[in-house]
Amino acid sequence: MTDTTSGVAAPAAPLGALQLLRRRHFGFLYLIAAVVLVGVFGQTIARSWLAYTLTGSNAALGGVLLAFGCTMLVCTPFGGVAADRLAKRTVIRISLSLLVVTGVWIGLAVTFGVVAYWMLPAASVVQGVALALFNPARMSFIADLVPEQSVGRGVSLLLINAEANRVIGPALAGLVVGVVSVGTQAVFLAGATLAGAGLVLSVTLPSGRRDGAPPPRAPVADLLDGVAYVRSRPDLFALLWCGVLVGMIGMPYQAFLPAVAHDLFGAGPTGYGVLAASASVGAVATGLLLGRRRRPVAGRLFAGAGVLFGVALVAAALADRLTLEVLLLVVVGGALLAFQAANQGMLLSRSDPAYHGRIQGLVLLNYGAYGIASLPLGLLADRIGLRWTIGGMGVAVVAVLGVFLLVARRTTRPRTMP
Repeated sequence: MTDTTSGVAAPAAPLGALQLLRRRHFGFLYLIAAVVLVGVFGQTIARSWLAYTLTGSNAALGGVLLAFGCTMLVCTPFGGVAADRLAKRTVIRISLSLLVVTGVWIGLAVTFGVVAYWMLPAASVVQGVALALFNPARMSFIADLVPEQSVGRGVSLLLINAEANRVIGPALAGLVVGVVSVGTQAVFLAGATLAGAGLVLSVTLPSGRRDGAPPPRAPVADLLDGVAYVRSRPDLFALLWCGVLVGMIGMPYQAFLPAVAHDLFGAGPTGYGVLAASASVGAVATGLLLGRRRRPVAGRLFAGAGVLFGVALVAAALADRLTLEVLLLVVVGGALLAFQAANQGMLLSRSDPAYHGRIQGLVLLNYGAYGIASLPLGLLADRIGLRWTIGGMGVAVVAVLGVFLLVARRTTRPRTMP
């Protein structure tokens, strides 16, 4: 299309969400992510419930997440390097193969009654390696599959996909564990089956191989180059540390839901499923609202959603009735999804495409940090109580956002995300 007044070709309009999903390769990438992640996140909740029933300890819940978090913290940046250096389809296939192995292993161990607590942190390590490879590869794949002007919208679609499944998977798993006698093993085996389905669907993707030969420097040097790039951009650096801290401090509430249901409300596994489903409802509703907006999501959504997330956690800690807790967790789930989608969307839309894999590797450190923080927070909950701990987490989240707004206002003025 040509601008008749200047003779310069006008940029093409971004494709709509449905148009992007109808594109063969992007549509299959979206489907693979949806199928795989709902199983992955369901297994996370099943592992937490299994750890709690085997030990009865909040610290044991934190231990499972600590193993996952440490692995993600170490491996995710290198997963970003792999996505920038290797064929992305190959990276995705390796990650899905690991997910199949870990799901079958724990599912059969539970089925035959030989499961032990040590297996759960070990499975968390394997799953952490798999996700450290899968997440940066799938996000950086977008630029290979959609027109340049539509990359931002593709990023938003995959972010909403992931964040919605982050709560849909646990909600479904919690309900299965609560109402089916073989629910725990069913969740693990179903997760392995879904990862296997994703592996089969990966044949529909192009190779996603980078242009030209990989740089001659070592992977560690590639990683350090990505870190230096972020450090050279104050706006990216501020968004990154804020997102990581909020995830580390606030996200462990998900690990404590089994204890919240059992200890605070006497609701058992069924109540646990209801609580997890409540957060899912909030996240899905928020994702649909963000996806339907015609106007770009304002950058101020990042700070507003983060503050709302912290305030809702404080309110959930004070709730004295299960029905009120359910309503508050709807808000918690929705606010967390909006915060993370805005954070990751702004980081990717403001960064150079050559660094997208490594940017994703750094962004996803918040999940590793969340796992690591779960153990000390679990120990704290055992000592001072769940209500004080969750309430303190909410206050700390609000404090982090306050510092972000005071310190980083000039470098991260509200812009629009794709």
